[in-house]
Amino acid sequence: MRSINTLTRADLAETINRKMGLSRAESLDMVEAILEKMCHALHEGQNVKISGFGSFVLRDKNERIGRNPKTGVEVPITPRRVVTFRASQLMKDRVAGAKVE
Repeated sequence: MRSINTLTRADLAETINRKMGLSRAESLDMVEAILEKMCHALHEGQNVKISGFGSFVLRDKNERIGRNPKTGVEVPITPRRVVTFRASQLMKDRVAGAKVE
């Protein structure tokens, strides 16, 4: 892996290249296709669940009043849709270092 603290698209493609024997270009195309499919599903209002990894869940946030931290002036924050990630229990166990079979 090239990066030290961040997993990148190139890192994922490199892993696919090594483990599956696809060319670098094919591996990168596969990563891009998966990410594009996920983005399209979220854009269409669908949640994305990857078993054993976690779920990308859409949440609609209502309008609310926020405060500018420098000036203290109240500012309306517009309603918006956000994506949150919820790790699966398996992922939580792996990150915590628990033995997973």
